[in-house]
Amino acid sequence: MTVADELTPETPEDESEEPIKKRKNGLYPGVSDELAESMKSGWADTELHDLRPVEQAGHTARRRAALSARFPGERLVIPAGNLKTRSNDTEYPFRASVEYAYLTGNLTEDGVLVLEPIADGHKATIYLLPRSDRENGEFWLSGQGELWVGRRHSLTEAEKLYGIPASDVRELAEALREATGPVRVVRGYDAGIQAALTDKVTAERDEELRVFLSEARLVKDEFEVGELQKAVDSTVRGFEDVVKVLDRAEATSERYIEGTFFLRARVEGNDVGYGSICAAGPHACTLHWVRNDGPVRSGDLLLLDAGVETHTLYTADVTRTLPINGRFTEIQKQVYDAVYEAQEAGIAAVQPGGKYRDFHDAAQRVLAEKVVEWGLVEGPVERVLELGLQRRWTLHGTGHMLGMDVHDCAAARTETYVEGTLEPGMVLTVEPGLYFQADDLTVPEEYRGIGVRIEDDILVTEDGNRNLSDALPRTSSEVELWMASLKG
Repeated sequence: MTVADELTPETPEDESEEPIKKRKNGLYPGVSDELAESMKSGWADTELHDLRPVEQAGHTARRRAALSARFPGERLVIPAGNLKTRSNDTEYPFRASVEYAYLTGNLTEDGVLVLEPIADGHKATIYLLPRSDRENGEFWLSGQGELWVGRRHSLTEAEKLYGIPASDVRELAEALREATGPVRVVRGYDAGIQAALTDKVTAERDEELRVFLSEARLVKDEFEVGELQKAVDSTVRGFEDVVKVLDRAEATSERYIEGTFFLRARVEGNDVGYGSICAAGPHACTLHWVRNDGPVRSGDLLLLDAGVETHTLYTADVTRTLPINGRFTEIQKQVYDAVYEAQEAGIAAVQPGGKYRDFHDAAQRVLAEKVVEWGLVEGPVERVLELGLQRRWTLHGTGHMLGMDVHDCAAARTETYVEGTLEPGMVLTVEPGLYFQADDLTVPEEYRGIGVRIEDDILVTEDGNRNLSDALPRTSSEVELWMASLKG
C-alpha cells in the first residue's frame, strides 16, 4: 500500500490560514504553487453521457411511492452511512444501509435520500458527494480524492442511473437544520445527519419509519427473487470449490476453506453476505464459528454455512454438513439423516396462507422424536416439546427471513413476522440442526463432537414453495456421490 495522502485540504478558519496542511511523517514538505497550478489543468473530460438506469430503478421508484403514501406530509431522511475506520487511516469496505439501498439502488458512502413533502406526495432527492474538486486539489490531495480511491459519478450521471434528482450532500446538513415540519430519520448510519435533526425527531417516530421499511421487504418482487437466485447459484459453485480442495484444507486449516469460498464471492459477487462458518470437527457445535482457525481432519464432519452477496446486496444463506473424507460414519449418518428428515418436514410446511412458524414446529417435532427414540431424553414427545427439552441439542430457531440482510426484516413487528402468515414472494431459510457438544456428558460418547445443520433458501410460491438452493444435494447418499464426483 502506498503512503496515504501526505497533504490534505484543510477547511480554513479564516482566509489567511494555509488551506493545505502537512500530514505528520509525510515525505513532502508542501505543494509548490507551480505544482498546484499544474494539477488543475490538462485533464480530459470523462463525463459519461450514455448511461442507462440501474436494473432495479423501476422497483425502487415503486418502493419510494409506498413509503410516501405511508407518511404523507412528513420529511423522510434515509442515509447510506459513512466509512468506518478499521485502524488509524484505513477504513472497512463500505456497505450502504439496507434501507437506503432498497429505496435508491445507490451503494456509495455519505449518500442520503430525502423525501420532501409536497401537495400530492413527496419529492425525492438523492444527496451525494459530487466529483472531486480539481480547483482546490481535493481530487489528488484528499485521502478520499478520486486519484486515491477512484472516480465517483457526477451528480448528473447519478440522476440518470437512479432516476432521482441529485444534489451535493455537503449542503444537506445545514438545510436540514433549517427545515420545518415533521421529520423522520433512519438512525444509526450518519451521525452528522442525525445531529442536524436532533431537535426535530423523536425515537418513537423514527422507529416507526424503520419498522415500515423492514416490513416492506417481507415480500420480495421479481427483481429481488432474481438477485437471490443469483446469490444462491454462486454459493452453490462456492461449495463445489470447497469440496475440490478439502485435501489442501487438511494440510492447512479451516481458513483454506474460508479463503476458497471468499474467492468465489468476490469474483462473482460483492462479498460474502456474512462471516463464513467453516467449522470442522467439534467446531460444528459452535453455532457461529467464524474464527475458522482449526484443523480439518479426515473422518470428521465439516459444517459449511456460507453465502455469496450480489452486487445489489442480496445474500444467499446455505449450509451443508460434509464428511471430510467423503464418507459418513454410521453415527454421523444417523445424526445427518435425522436432520434431513426434520428439514424435509420443515420445507413441506412452507405454504402460502400457513403460519410462519409452522416450519419451525414441524422440524422441531421430528428432532424431538429422534432424541426420544435414541434414549437421550425421556418422552413422551409432547412433554419434550412442551418443556423445550430438545433444545439442549437443537439450540436455535429453524430459520429466518432472507434478503438484503442475512437476517432480513429484523425490525418488523412480531405480529407480522414470527406470528404472521406466509405470502407468495417471501423468502426464508429452513435450517434445523443437531449439536452434541464435545463435553456433553448426557449423551453417549459416540455422539460427542458431532454437529449437523442443513440449510436451504425457500421461496414461497402461489402453490407451495421452491427451493432456490436445490442444486446442492441434501440426502446423505447424494452428498457422498456428489463429493466423489467433484474429487474425480
